[in-house]
Amino acid sequence: MYQVILLKSETGVARQQRESADDVLDHEGVTYTLRAGPRQPLPTDHAWDEIAVYAPEEITEEEFQDWYARLQPQVEELRLKY
Repeated sequence: MYQVILLKSETGVARQQRESADDVLDHEGVTYTLRAGPRQPLPTDHAWDEIAVYAPEEITEEEFQDWYARLQPQVEELRLKY
């Protein structure tokens, strides 16, 4: 199983559990591309599935990095160590 994090905007995310971490997926009519992972987090106080981070295919790598940095304080999966 994979924990999928969809960066929907610079202020919003969606989470999903998926059987696979495909390169491209559709969610609510938007096409998302895999931008980070899947990666297995280091152990914490509980077990984690591998984490894959997606963003809308139309945003640039620079925009993705900005969104990721802005969301990191609010999204635990983006703060984990790998």
